[in-house]
Amino acid sequence: MLSALELARRLEAGEITVAAVVEQCALAIAAGEPRIGAFATLDLDGTRKAAADAGVLLRRPLAGLPVGVKDIFYTADLPTAYGSAIYAGHRPKADAAAVMAIRRAGGLVLGKTVTTEFAHLRPGKTRNPANPDHTPGGSSSGSAAAVAAGMVPIAIGSQTGGSVIRPAAYCGVAGFKPSYRLIPTVGMKCFSWHLDTVGVFAAGVADVAFATGSLTERDLRVDGKSPVAPRIAVVRSHIWAEATDAMKAAVETAARAAASAGARVSEMALPPIFEEAWRAHPTIQDYEAYRALAFEYDHYRESLGPLLRDLLDAAPAITPEAYDAARRTAMRARRALSAAMGESDAILTPSAPGAAPPSLASTGAAIFNRLWTLMGTPCINVPGLADEQGLPLGVQIVGLFGRDRHALEVGLFLERAITRHARG
Repeated sequence: MLSALELARRLEAGEITVAAVVEQCALAIAAGEPRIGAFATLDLDGTRKAAADAGVLLRRPLAGLPVGVKDIFYTADLPTAYGSAIYAGHRPKADAAAVMAIRRAGGLVLGKTVTTEFAHLRPGKTRNPANPDHTPGGSSSGSAAAVAAGMVPIAIGSQTGGSVIRPAAYCGVAGFKPSYRLIPTVGMKCFSWHLDTVGVFAAGVADVAFATGSLTERDLRVDGKSPVAPRIAVVRSHIWAEATDAMKAAVETAARAAASAGARVSEMALPPIFEEAWRAHPTIQDYEAYRALAFEYDHYRESLGPLLRDLLDAAPAITPEAYDAARRTAMRARRALSAAMGESDAILTPSAPGAAPPSLASTGAAIFNRLWTLMGTPCINVPGLADEQGLPLGVQIVGLFGRDRHALEVGLFLERAITRHARG
C-alpha cells in the first residue's frame, strides 16, 4: 500500500516528483486492475498531464497525490454511472463538492472507483486484493480495493449503512466515516439524505486523518506527536452473537493491546434505546431511498437489480408516521450517547461480523455499522489484525459527534498498539 503521508513528505522534501508518484500508481494498476477491477473509469493520461503542473500542486495540502473517487460522485470530466446501466456514459456538467475539494487541495482525480448499484447491495466487478475469491465489501468496493492494492494512496467513498467501514475492514485498510456532513454530499447520488456520509480510505489511520483534514481544511492530522493513552469502552451490542469467533477474538486482542499500551479499557453495555435505534435505521433508509430514487424507480424499475427493486417495492408500506417515529428514536439515541459513553473517549466494537465472506455475490452485512451511521458519529476502521487464513479483520473505533480529531487520535493509538502487540 501507498502511505499518503509518506508520499506527501517525500514530495515536500523533493525526494520524489508528482509524475513519479503517478507512474507508481499506473504500474500498480497495470499489475492489479485486470485481477481486482477496482475502477469503473481511469484517466491516466489526464492525470499525467496534470502532474506536469507540479509547481502549483506542491503548494497545496494534497500536493498532487492521485485520488480514486467512488462512482456516485459527479465528475464533469469523467462518466458518472452510479454503478447502473441506466446511467452508462452519463456526464454531469459539474463536479461534486467533494471532488472539487480534492482538486482545490491539489489532489489528482485518477479515476472513478467501482460502486455497487446506486450504492446499495448489488455487487460490481471488484474483487478483494487480499483474496480475489472473497468480496471486497461495499458499496465503496473499488475505493477500498484500490487503496489496498496500492493503486492510489487515497480514495473517497460513502456510507449509508456500512459502506466505508466494512470494505475497509475486508480489504485491510484504514477507513474513516467522519461526523455526519463534515464532508459535503452536494453532487453525490443520494440514497438516504439523513444517513449518507462521505468517507475516506487510505493505508493507515494517520493517512486518513491527513487526507480528511486536507479536504475539509480542518486540523485533523494526528501524526505530529504520540497520542495520549485514551479511555476505551468495549461494546458488545445486542448483535454480538452475530460476530464470528475470529472477530470476537480480534476485538479482545485489540482491547488487550490497548490496555498494554496504557489505555484504560472498560466494558460498556448499551441502554435499550440503542437497540431501538438500530432497528430504526432501515425504516429511515428505505423511506428516503424510495423518494431519493423516485425517478429511477418510476421510469426504469425493470432495469434495477432485484435487491434494490424489492426494497423500493416494499418501501411505500413505510408510513410517514413510522418514519417520523424512527427519526425521533434516532434523536433520543443521539442525545443518550454522550451519557452512555460517560468517562470514555471512544468505543471499540467490530467493524464487520468477520472477515470478508468467500462470495462475490454479496458485499457482506452492515449490522455492526448502521447504528453508528445513524448516530452521525466519527468511525474509524483500524487495520492490522487477521484471521487464521490471513484475511484482514477490522476493529472499529467510534467517537462522539464533532470530535473527529479526538476519535482519530484514539484510532492511531490503537493501530500502533496492535502493531506492537503483533511484534510481541
